[in-house]
Amino acid sequence: MPALDAARRWLPDTLRGRLTLLLVLAVLASHVLALSLMIELRPRPPQPPAISAMAPPPGPPPHAGVGPAPQGLMGILRAPVPIRWGLALDIAVRMGALVAAAWWAARWLTRPVQRLADAAQALGREEATPPVPEEGPREFRQASRVFNQMQARIRQQLAERDRFVAAVSHDLRTPLTRLRLRTEGLTQAAERERMGRDIAEMDAMITATLEHLRGAAHAEPLATVDVRALIDSMADDYLDSAGRHIGVHGGCAPLRVRPGALRRCLDNLVGNALRYGGSAQVTVQELDGAVRICVRDHGPGLAAHDLANAMEPFYRAEPSRNRASAGVGLGLSIARDIALRHGGTLVLSNAAGGGLLATLELPRTPGGA
Repeated sequence: MPALDAARRWLPDTLRGRLTLLLVLAVLASHVLALSLMIELRPRPPQPPAISAMAPPPGPPPHAGVGPAPQGLMGILRAPVPIRWGLALDIAVRMGALVAAAWWAARWLTRPVQRLADAAQALGREEATPPVPEEGPREFRQASRVFNQMQARIRQQLAERDRFVAAVSHDLRTPLTRLRLRTEGLTQAAERERMGRDIAEMDAMITATLEHLRGAAHAEPLATVDVRALIDSMADDYLDSAGRHIGVHGGCAPLRVRPGALRRCLDNLVGNALRYGGSAQVTVQELDGAVRICVRDHGPGLAAHDLANAMEPFYRAEPSRNRASAGVGLGLSIARDIALRHGGTLVLSNAAGGGLLATLELPRTPGGA
């Protein structure tokens, strides 16, 4: 549209210039509107009647008390009612025009910021989104251009990570397979068993790491899930496969999450509780705008230093140095990453009366999901 393009060319290029222009236009418009209303609503002088020959000359009636216009606040308050109403109308019109202009200007000028914030949230959720339009004042165009460049670099790095994962999966499993075949040819049973455990541990570590990287690179879509039913299904699987009973209490309304990721998160927490605490109790609680899921065991708990580092990748507390039972140290780290991708939190603490308590909170509106 030529008219719209011409109007845009007349607009200042910077945010400060556009704010100044909007303020000046709002003040002028409020003054013009207020003066127009005052002129339209001013009292009209009565038309003088026809003067007859016997009528007295026109003039102020006795004791009319015509004096100067009221001055100051007390003068305005003592002024006749039409003057006070006119002053109130003038103030109301000016304030209304300024407020309306400020509200419209705020929406107009912050629209690029909102687009940039939405794009940043989508980037945090690793969703495929188009580049942010480079529109608006010069400052917003520069910010959008830098954000688009950063987004392109991050996507390139994610693509390189996928290629790296595929290469590692192939290059590491090939020598492991050769080692496993050579181990079977060992004559000493003790040495063969020891080598087999080391190879199994390396294979488990590679598998956990690659699955973690694949899950981070390829996020599943959101879906509305009955959290209590998901936990009950997981508890039934533990009972059928391992004969381990998991206590499940509480419930909540359906929650919008990534079902596979949430199940993996809870499976890691429950598995950790069963491995080190011997038992697991899961409690689901509805909060104001969020859902809290607590997984508790009755084991020895963790020292303060271990609590601070337990969710770091490949970290194992001192009592769990036996790798045959401790895993590779990625379970809690993966669970925390899944919570963060849903916009939630995962906190570890020692429960009252003993045991470790893992508290997972997921928002109803997943800002990070």
